[in-house]
Amino acid sequence: MIILLHPRAASPRSRRFPLSVLALAAVIDGKEEYEIIDGNVDADAGETLQRVHRQTPAELLAVSVMPGPQMVAAIPLCRFFREKYPLVPIVWGGYFPSLYPDTALNAGYVDFVVRAQGEDTFTELIAALRGDRDFSAILGLSYKDGAGRHIHNPDRLLRAPDDFPWFPYHRLDAPKYVLPTFLGQRTAAHQASVGCAFRCNFCGVASAYGSREKAESPGRTVAILKHLKDRFAVNAIQFFDNNFFLQEDRTRDLAERLAPLEIRWWCEARIDTVLDYSDATLQALKRAGATMIYFGAESGSDWVLAQMNKQVESRQTLALAERIRRVGIVPEFSFLLGNPHDPERDALEIIAFIRRLKSVNPDAEIIVQHYVPTPQRERMYGDVDGMIQFPATPEEWASPRWYNFTIRKDPRLPWLRDRTKRRIDDFEQVLSSRWPTIQDIRLPRWGRNLLHALSSWRYRLGIYAFPLELKWAQKAIHLRRPKAESL
Repeated sequence: MIILLHPRAASPRSRRFPLSVLALAAVIDGKEEYEIIDGNVDADAGETLQRVHRQTPAELLAVSVMPGPQMVAAIPLCRFFREKYPLVPIVWGGYFPSLYPDTALNAGYVDFVVRAQGEDTFTELIAALRGDRDFSAILGLSYKDGAGRHIHNPDRLLRAPDDFPWFPYHRLDAPKYVLPTFLGQRTAAHQASVGCAFRCNFCGVASAYGSREKAESPGRTVAILKHLKDRFAVNAIQFFDNNFFLQEDRTRDLAERLAPLEIRWWCEARIDTVLDYSDATLQALKRAGATMIYFGAESGSDWVLAQMNKQVESRQTLALAERIRRVGIVPEFSFLLGNPHDPERDALEIIAFIRRLKSVNPDAEIIVQHYVPTPQRERMYGDVDGMIQFPATPEEWASPRWYNFTIRKDPRLPWLRDRTKRRIDDFEQVLSSRWPTIQDIRLPRWGRNLLHALSSWRYRLGIYAFPLELKWAQKAIHLRRPKAESL
């Protein structure tokens, strides 16, 4: 028995298919006995772990771990399982152990780490545990040897999603994952590519996957979505790719195949890629159901974008905002504030740029976040290597100080003065009140009108400091904040 554990990572209304463990299930389905336990739908995952193991003793516990809430949820479950069943090996996979493999292995309850794309590494690990393979020969695997030393095998090259079987959706209680969003009443999730080919030096994706990307063929993407629509009445999709669009001819092919499904969707893309598309391709995306596209704008200052190795200029962001408005697709722009070299200047320039962007496209959704560093294969954005000492254990990452760092609530960065942080937070409070996200389907019209009335004068006059009335109002009406839910 293989147990695939997906610790809780989201609120009930935000849960989606556990794609990470479904990917592992796909490569062992029909070959191994396994059970999926998802903390997002199982209120007592610890009890379920015990019950499953009592029924059929587990040979391996495989845990998917993202930084933040999921990592925090994983710790007590793995501790508990190790105490109850000390002979069962535990392997962690996902972004957290891929970025911090030594930190994960420092936990007494973690025996192995699968880095980056895990399907092949996972199946080879199972074979090694049975004595059919040597651990040292498994690419993408980190583990502890007999003396407790950490061994990090070489990286594994990415394989395209088409190389692997479809996900076994039938092993889930699917209706619990098909939920209402602004896209549609029955929204599901899909990932049509893995990795990202670019080298932005603030991004954990580049560090985990090494600036590589492999995409699913358009035909397979559409076949899977048709299956989800036919079987589960799905009418909307969130694509969880880090970079959904590649070459224009592939995008046009995908759009033409998607259009007959009549599914509305959201995805992530690069500004320069989409800006280079023809008007005909943008119109094809609109007909295909593209409703909102998330773009990592990151900054409105070219000196900052150059330091980020973003390979995009601020003028391109403005140009895209104008073009995509004419098409009728809503752009969602994310910004990282707090450049380590000059955080105050950075914050002021980005605030001014966001105001300019909203004048070009008032429908643009804006996400404002503090920059927090993640380990990089080369140097970190802002030359902050040596300025941040990351925690050495998962337990330390779960402490209030480092949890708030992860979710960017209170990062406590040495270069970010309290005054600058307050300026950023206050502006974000005013902005999110002046334009509440259309993704908040539960916000009543009166709530939008109230926030608009309270914030309009502040935004118009550029007075952002101490917006206590907006904090109280947002709390009273339970305003949804996409920034918090995207972490």
